[in-house]
Amino acid sequence: MKHETRLKQFAGCCRFVWNKALALQKGRLDDKESCLSYSKMAALLRQWKAEPETSFLEDAHSQILQQSLMFLDRALRDSFDKRNPKRFPKFKKKGMHDAFRYPQGFKIVNDAIYLPKIGWMSFYKSRDMEGNPQNITISRKVKHWFVSVQTEMEVAEPVHPSTSAVGIDMGIKRFATLSDGDFYQPLGSFRRLDRKLAREQRKLSRKSKGSQNWYKQKAVVSRLHIRIADTRNDYLHKTSTTISKNHALVVLEDLKVSNMSASARGTIESPGRNVKAKTGLNKAILDQGWYEFRRMLEYKLLWRGGKVVTIAPQYTSQTCPQCGHVCSDNRKTRQIFRCIVCGYMENADRVAAINILAAGHAVSACGELALSGLSVKQEPTRVAA
Repeated sequence: MKHETRLKQFAGCCRFVWNKALALQKGRLDDKESCLSYSKMAALLRQWKAEPETSFLEDAHSQILQQSLMFLDRALRDSFDKRNPKRFPKFKKKGMHDAFRYPQGFKIVNDAIYLPKIGWMSFYKSRDMEGNPQNITISRKVKHWFVSVQTEMEVAEPVHPSTSAVGIDMGIKRFATLSDGDFYQPLGSFRRLDRKLAREQRKLSRKSKGSQNWYKQKAVVSRLHIRIADTRNDYLHKTSTTISKNHALVVLEDLKVSNMSASARGTIESPGRNVKAKTGLNKAILDQGWYEFRRMLEYKLLWRGGKVVTIAPQYTSQTCPQCGHVCSDNRKTRQIFRCIVCGYMENADRVAAINILAAGHAVSACGELALSGLSVKQEPTRVAA
C-alpha cells in the first residue's frame, strides 16, 4: 500500500509538470512567441520546486520530472514537423495514462525491482530479459501497475524461414481473408460486451459525480474497457504472429480507417442519411482493429526478416483475377464474385486478396523482397480460425 501511494504520487507529479509546462508553452504561442527549449524548461523546474505552492515536486525523483519535460518537448517538435506533423499535445487528466520513466538509477534482480525514492518491489516477469536495460517505464491501467523495460542488444540480420507471399483482404464478416484460401473470423470483443458496458455506464450516469460510489462505478466501467481492449489485442497478436511466421511477404490495402468510420450524421442544414446503419457499421469497423493489426504485422515481419507492402484499395474487389475485367457488376452480392466476361466465380473477399497480392508483387518487383516467381494456386477455401 505504501509503494502504491508513492507510485500514484510520482505519476501525479509528472502529470502536473506536463500540464504546467504545456500551459506555459501554449501561452507563449498565443502571444506569438516561440516555445521554450527543454533546457530552459528544466531550469524552470528548479524554480517550481523552490516555490511554496509547488514544493511537493521535491518529493518526486528529479529525473522522472525531467523525462516528462523531454516528452513534451518532443511532442511539440513533432506537432510542428512540416513533413509528418502529429497532433498537438493535450493536457493530461487524473487517472488517464498515468506513467513515468526512469532513465537510470533502477535495479532489477530476479523478480524484484528497485525504484529510486520508492524502494524494492516484487513484480511478475512475463518473459526473460535479453540485453542491457536502458530505461524503465511505470504505467497504470485501472488498479494494476506495469513495468516496461527497454533493453539494448546486438541482433544479427534476420532471414525469414519462409519464401511465400500472401495478400490479405480486411473485412467485417471475415476479419482477414488470405489469398491462399485461409480466413480468420472476426472476434467482435466490443460486441460481446456492449450491452453490459451500456448498462454499467447508465449506472455511472446516475451517481453523484465525485462521490465514492461514482469512483467505484467508474472503476467498473474502466475494467470493462480494459477487458475489451485486452481481448482484442490478444486476438490480434495471435493472428499476426501466425501470419508473420508463415509468410515472408504480406500485402495489405492502405485503408484510411478514420475516413471509413466517419460519422454520417451531417448538419442541421444538410442531415445525413441512414445514420443509424452507418453508426453500426462504424462500430464494427473500429471493433476490428485493422490499423493495430497492420502495425503488429509490420514489426513482427521486420523482426523475422520479412516485409509488409501496402497498395491502394481501389477496385480490388471488382477486378477479375482470371481475365482482368474491372466492373462493379462482377460483385452484385457481398460474398460472391462472378465475372460477367469469363464467368470466373469465387468468394469476393478471396478475389480481393488475390488482386491485392498481385498488386503487391508489382509494387515490390524492384525491391529487396521481389517474389515475382511465386504463383497463387486456386485451392479450396478453408478456415484457419
